[in-house]
Amino acid sequence: MPIDAAKVLAAEPRSGEIAWTAKDVQLYHLGIGAGIPATDPGELRYTLESRLRVLPSFATVAGGGPPGVISGLSTPGIDTDLARVLHGGQSLTLHRPVPVRGAATATSRVAGLYDKGSAAVLVLRTDVADADGPLWTGEARIFLRGEGGWGGARGPSVRPAPPQGEPDLTVDRPVAEGQALLYRLSGDLNPLHADPDFAAAAGFERPVLHGLCTYGMTLKAVVDTLLGGEASRVRSYTTRFAGVVFPGETLRIRMWRGKGAVRVSVSAVERDEAPVLADTAVEHS
Repeated sequence: MPIDAAKVLAAEPRSGEIAWTAKDVQLYHLGIGAGIPATDPGELRYTLESRLRVLPSFATVAGGGPPGVISGLSTPGIDTDLARVLHGGQSLTLHRPVPVRGAATATSRVAGLYDKGSAAVLVLRTDVADADGPLWTGEARIFLRGEGGWGGARGPSVRPAPPQGEPDLTVDRPVAEGQALLYRLSGDLNPLHADPDFAAAAGFERPVLHGLCTYGMTLKAVVDTLLGGEASRVRSYTTRFAGVVFPGETLRIRMWRGKGAVRVSVSAVERDEAPVLADTAVEHS
């Protein structure tokens, strides 16, 4: 069924209560590969409750996952097959550090709907606030394959210029064979990441890693290496998902220092460095 663009754009904002505990934070950190080596002081800040700090990308799963790809499909006017849906990009703006435990209100609204011809792009914005005020704002860009062509606006197409020169730092981060199975316990149970038959129907040779898992792994690498392990320094983080990652592969993460920001690119080593994350930036204090 084609998208009803007028109905999508007229959809009312939706609000819901979310809550999380230290255990949710620890599970998320383990899901993005934290804890190796298990006794490393730098890793214990992600895994040990007495030293726990929150990596800001946890915001994408806090409370079981604030509105994002799956919930975006329940927007009035959208009726599409989950197998045709891809997470195209994600941005996150931190208004203050994410607490180790908390309760908040998440309010989501459609911020844009664009016609790319072969696909539609839904932009879903989520604002999260607790009793003390705004915590973070997230924006998910969701590709609905085969749902374009209704004559709508194509939307913004300006992309940042790629980083210049050699990277200041390059690190490799292995993805465990069972990484997607662990990461999905933080809330994203899309069978694309676990069920071989579903993945095949979606056009993939096997289940793929969650894009937001790669997103978290990449931010952790930036924080651990260029930000001195201080997650609270992150002010915003944005990326475009340029390709998939399969569990068992290795992420090659290249970083370029700038004034108040780190530019990043990520590729899959085993597939001739196929692009994974592009147009990626971490703004920091």
